[in-house]
Amino acid sequence: MSTAEQGGAGAYARARVAIDAAHAADPVRAPDGRAAELVYAERMEAWVVRLVPEAGELLRLAARCQHLERWTSPRSSYPEGKVAYLSWRRALYVQQAERARGILIAAGVPEAEAAEVATWVSKTGLKTNAGTQALEDAACLVFLENEIAGFAAEHAHYPEEKFVDILRKTWRKMSAGAQAEALRLELPPAIAALVRTALGG
Repeated sequence: MSTAEQGGAGAYARARVAIDAAHAADPVRAPDGRAAELVYAERMEAWVVRLVPEAGELLRLAARCQHLERWTSPRSSYPEGKVAYLSWRRALYVQQAERARGILIAAGVPEAEAAEVATWVSKTGLKTNAGTQALEDAACLVFLENEIAGFAAEHAHYPEEKFVDILRKTWRKMSAGAQAEALRLELPPAIAALVRTALGG
């Protein structure tokens, strides 16, 4: 390995440590006691590697930044309603992208690479940028595999039509490869039934 390659590997390693340290500050804890966002980061990276076997360290780091310090800007910090929800989500994308870029640059990752990660994390170029799409696919799959049952329980007052609409929107955001992976998931029966309805059968 050349000196330049070693330097790059060192920068990536430093960035990974810094990203995970930021996740560790999440006050919400997973059942195993770890920070919830650290668990989420691991699930994101695992799905990206599964979807993109040739994924390099930069894309893997970007996957770990998907919810970077999201806990600092909770949904409750914005008013109720769809317009406010969309504003909150857009602000999160910008916040997470800039935080990721800053961490990577501080770790020694070249500015051009850090900017590329920021593009992916900000969801810029969905459907046209491969890195952005990989992160979106992984996020949708983490939601379906690990979060949708809890989401449904938390929003039990939603009518079935709203759940079906959410699933349809999630499906449309995914690539064909991610959709194929989603169909292989072992979902709770009630959720699987909603997915079948959303997909028209």
